[in-house]
Order: sequence, then C-alpha cells, then structure tokens
Amino acid sequence: MASAGHAFWKCGDHRIPLGSRSVIMGVLNLTPDSFSDGGRFVDASCALEYAGQMLRDGANLLDLGGESTRPGSSPVDDHEELSRVLPVLKALKRYHPEAPLSVDTRKATVAEASLREGASILNDVTACRYAPEIAGLAAESGCGLVLMHMQGEPRQMQEEPVYGHVVRDVGDFLEERVAFAESCGVRAEQLVLDPGFGFGKTLEHNLALLCGLPELRRRLKLPLLVGLSRKRMIGAMTGRNVENRMAGSLAGLCSAVERGASIVRVHDVKESCDAVHVLDRVRKTEEALHVEPLRNQ
Repeated sequence: MASAGHAFWKCGDHRIPLGSRSVIMGVLNLTPDSFSDGGRFVDASCALEYAGQMLRDGANLLDLGGESTRPGSSPVDDHEELSRVLPVLKALKRYHPEAPLSVDTRKATVAEASLREGASILNDVTACRYAPEIAGLAAESGCGLVLMHMQGEPRQMQEEPVYGHVVRDVGDFLEERVAFAESCGVRAEQLVLDPGFGFGKTLEHNLALLCGLPELRRRLKLPLLVGLSRKRMIGAMTGRNVENRMAGSLAGLCSAVERGASIVRVHDVKESCDAVHVLDRVRKTEEALHVEPLRNQ
C-alpha cells in the first residue's frame, strides 16, 4: 500500500522512503525478560553482532528496547534502562553509522540521552502520556516519533480489556495524541502511528483492528507501523510457542501490509524481507498492468 500523508518519514538526518516499498524495523531487545528473546542480547557485543546481521539481512532500521513491555512485565528505573541501551547505541553508531536507530522508551531521560548519542527515532508505547516532554524532545531534535495505542499498563493491560468499537476507539486515541504532538511542535512528516497489537487487546480486538487498518489509514492520514511478530495472538491462532511462530507472523505481516501498513516491526528480518519484497513486487506489477487489486483498499 502507498503510505498515507507523506512519501517519507523524517527521522533527524534520515529520510526513510515510504510507499514504494515496505519498511522493515528489526527488533533488538536488550532486556532479560522480553517475551520472545529475553536475555539473548544483554551482552553488548552479542547485541552488536545480532544487529549487524539484521542490517545485512535487509532491515531498514533497528528498534532498541531496554525495558520490557510484554503483558505482566514490571517497569525498570531510568538508570537500568540507560545502562542497557546506551552502550549498544554508541557501538551501533560507531560501526553502522548509516543505519537509522530507534529507541523504544517511554522515559524522557532515556529519550534525551538516546538522542544525544545518535538515535534518530523515539518509539513511545504510551504515545507521550507517561512523559509528555518526549513530544518536545522530538520537536526540538526533528527525530521520528512513533505514537502507539495501549489500554492500561503492561503489568495489567491484558486483564479484561474492553472497547466500545476497537477500531473507532483506537482511532480516537491516536487522533488526540497526534494533535498533542503537533501542538508541541512535532511535524506530521515526523509521525508514525502504531495501533498497538497485543497491548490491552483480546484476540478478537486484534483481529478487528487488523481488518480495520484501511479505515485507520484513511482517517488518520499518517503512516502506520504494525508489530505482530511472534505475539500471543499468533500463538492463540496457531497453537505454537514463541519459538515456532514465524509462519504465523509472516502471514500476519502480509495481511497488515496488504491493508495499509507502511512499516513492520519484526524479529525474523530475513524471512520478513522476503515476504514484503514479494508483496511489493506484486503491487508494482498490478500498477504497471493497471490490474484491479484483489482487495481494493
């Protein structure tokens, strides 16, 4: 799908093209308790090696996280999060200076320090509700800013989440957060929106939200980032444990891209790149031949 709103994502000195191709964001968890790969990359040298492999496999950008936000997770303090993120961020800027780097944080102190060390994107699961100052940091620095929907807090967000109409409710929330960010000086070309699959949502909510991506895209007129990789919803549909959810994750990724996602956040970079390259090639061929798409979104 062509991107909504603008043809590129402005992330500091980087301009990431949108529309002509799907953008792959590789996940680099630096925590001991993340749901999919917790503890694998707490050592900075291992994290750097894995990050380099993701870039060689085709990731367009990397997302570093120093605090787990899986269901039931507990928060960590600023010092601990910084001690996990900054050494890897500094090493990546040294060895892969061309790569756009995102830091997944809700804390202003972590965001500020990360920008100072070369991060070009802030990925905030609270959409600047936990630390409104993050919007000001994004405005001042010109970095990319991801605003995500989450109902509740990670520790209890999966305890009976309720919506009137999940697509409309998520759209209302993101619309309000965009207005807040823009009131702080963030420009539209810096913004990407994440509906927050798995963050305070049942399987039925997640499926309705996936089907509703075209509606969100039309309404919000900004690029959408989708993260389905290895999540509990994939396990619920396939019966697979986290280590065996790649096929289901790729199916979810393809569904999201077909319905308007511009950026996909993934663990299995090489396989995800193959999947989106095929989808992108089919789309380009449809456009060249003036063939009506199977789904006219």
